[in-house]
Amino acid sequence: MAGRFPPNPPTRPTRTTVRGGHTPVPAVTVPRQSTAARTRRWTPPGPLDLGLVLGPLRRGPADPTFRTTPDGSVWRACRTPAGPGTLRVALRGGAAEAEAWGPGGDWLLEQLPALLGESDDPAAFTPRHRLVAASQHRRPGLRLTRTSLVLESLIPSILEQKVTTDEAYRAWRLLVRKYGESAPGPNDRMHVMPEPRTWALIPSWEWHRAGVDNKRASTILRAVRVARRMEEAADMEPRQAQERLELIPGIGPWTSAETIQRSNGAPDAVTVGDLHLPGIVGYALAGDRNADDEAMLELLAPYAGQRHRAARLILLSGRTPSRRTPKMPRGDIGRL
Repeated sequence: MAGRFPPNPPTRPTRTTVRGGHTPVPAVTVPRQSTAARTRRWTPPGPLDLGLVLGPLRRGPADPTFRTTPDGSVWRACRTPAGPGTLRVALRGGAAEAEAWGPGGDWLLEQLPALLGESDDPAAFTPRHRLVAASQHRRPGLRLTRTSLVLESLIPSILEQKVTTDEAYRAWRLLVRKYGESAPGPNDRMHVMPEPRTWALIPSWEWHRAGVDNKRASTILRAVRVARRMEEAADMEPRQAQERLELIPGIGPWTSAETIQRSNGAPDAVTVGDLHLPGIVGYALAGDRNADDEAMLELLAPYAGQRHRAARLILLSGRTPSRRTPKMPRGDIGRL
């Protein structure tokens, strides 16, 4: 980490800290040779933890668009407005060193500061609870990313509706590998997600084989048909961006919040309608494991303007109620 801050999260994060956006990034950095890449070096204004900043962009440990490597690098394969591109970023000497490949490489390098939280202001956050203050103190490198790419966060968020994360990650992995394209650059194990027209042409039986029901598939198809209008939301104020996304039938407050947290770096876009988050927030702040959305929003009211950051810090604290019911069974409609 920048500034030589010792890593606080455990080597094997809990399910809750992973949900909070923690991705382990190897601390060991070794020299590596670049292969005809465009480069950029950017010095962040404060401590920066790549695993915390970019962790929310990973959709499962086998996400074909996201990788971490033993040299301490984070890799992203993206479909940018300029075309497909691959970005590799690592922290060395307190600065972020990035390399990019493909037609979208220049765009990715231009967006590097925003991706690493330049537009975020952690100083605007004031903890109101001891647990939140402790979590913030242990993670000085937490900044909120801004990708300026809507569909790459919207589509996997739709896939996560009403199913387990394992089911959603599997669907994302299968569809991107089959219908995406190989990422440009030296990392031949990565893929760029399909372009909007390709998403629209996926046959119904392939959605079924990936475990995606007709409701979620139809929502994705409606979104990609107006892909340009969806991408315009990245330049809007968070509330306006959510309203734009929610014009699509099947996209509600949960999905729009999960999207603009990443695409717009929205610090106040708290996720409502979640199965577990209200109980986690309620338990952490008031000992109420049965809290609903209304109770959660009341507890987060002192953090108005920064409620998403507060929720992330609560998740990263690892304070979560013990499970009282069996884990939700994983379904696979592809076998039906």
